Parts: sequence; C-alpha cells; structure tokens
Amino acid sequence: MNAPDLNRALVLEQANRVADGAGGFSVVWVALGTLWAEVKSGTGRETAGEEISTSTVQHRITVRGAAVGAISRPKPAQRFCEGARIFTILAVTEADPRGQFLTCFVREEVPA
Repeated sequence: MNAPDLNRALVLEQANRVADGAGGFSVVWVALGTLWAEVKSGTGRETAGEEISTSTVQHRITVRGAAVGAISRPKPAQRFCEGARIFTILAVTEADPRGQFLTCFVREEVPA
C-alpha cells in the first residue's frame, strides 16, 4: 500500500445532547481535534424532496491509525468538518494490515 497524501486538515466532531429546559434536548457538535486526511470523492446522486433538493456524495477519507477507544479514532455517527463542508461518518475500517491508517466511509450532503 502506498502511503496516503494527508494534505487536508479536518476537524473531528461528536454530537452531544444538551437539555433544553423544556423536557427535551438539542444537539451540540463538539470538536474533538484536527486530523490530517486524504479525501477521495466517490459517486454522487441528487434527491428531490418536497421543499428542497439535496446532492449526496460518498467519499473515502483516510487518516492516521489510532487505537480502539482513543478520542482521535473516528467512529460512526461522528463527523468531519472542513469549513462549511460536513462529512458524516458512516463506517470506519483499517486501511492496511498493520492499522497505520484508517479509512472512513462518509457522506456529504449539499443543498442543490
């Protein structure tokens, strides 16, 4: 395996539920840190809704490996942010047998 070109700084975020004072909650995204990554675009599609259409693009994001349970190890339901772009993490797996790198399968949704 060739080493990936980790040339983009992405912020790893996790959702936290915060009580809203009325018996419910709201979701606040908390930054866990910045990871250098390689982003490879995949296929995309457009979905038409009642009020808005969205374009969905699948990507593969490669980052340095981290031990299971480490805060720097991405996991599903977290997300990466790059400015206004948001990449929702769907799955994470080791990219190589030694676990030096992780591949994150992500989805980016953009209003069309």
